[in-house]
Amino acid sequence: MNKSLGLWTIALLAILSAKEIEMQIKACEQGDAQSCYEAGILLATGENAEDQEKKSLGLEYIRKACKFSVGEACDFMGDNYYKDKHYQAAKPYLEASCKKGSVTACEAMGTMYRDAQEVKQNDLKSKYFYEKACLLKSADACINIAIMYRGGFGVPIDRAQEKRYYKKACEAGSKVGCKSFTKMDNKDKGIEEPGLFDRLKSLFN
Repeated sequence: MNKSLGLWTIALLAILSAKEIEMQIKACEQGDAQSCYEAGILLATGENAEDQEKKSLGLEYIRKACKFSVGEACDFMGDNYYKDKHYQAAKPYLEASCKKGSVTACEAMGTMYRDAQEVKQNDLKSKYFYEKACLLKSADACINIAIMYRGGFGVPIDRAQEKRYYKKACEAGSKVGCKSFTKMDNKDKGIEEPGLFDRLKSLFN
């Protein structure tokens, strides 16, 4: 009885989902950009994503929604292409999303230029996008900039700036950022950190 009920429920949900998709597609064709996005999401995610034909159709609707300036649609396209390592395809979507304040898009663009992911390696462009992400409270982006100042990657080696960005990372919630900032700050203040022997000794006191 329970098994039959479960199968019936699944069938009903499939029918409702198909009707919802049909409604959203119809509204999309009548010029409702948000419906294009909704139709695309229904087709390109969940169980439908396992059907390549449905997923491809869904991405077409999401792409259409992005062209009509639906921010969520552009975010989805950029994220989808980036995860699939289609970096050149992801680039225009990520750039657009970053301009609109998407921290993940800005961070992805920074990484793309840092690691030469289908673009020419460019530390200055990498820093530009990491700066944007850091301002949007991405601790990882702040740490990446600190590392650039520590190693002189595209910028002069600058200990003060390195420390500054570790502090920003700490304020954004990074334990690594806090630890790195505290270590540098203590050194600047002449506070010696306990050595290995002292740390081991403290465990038994």
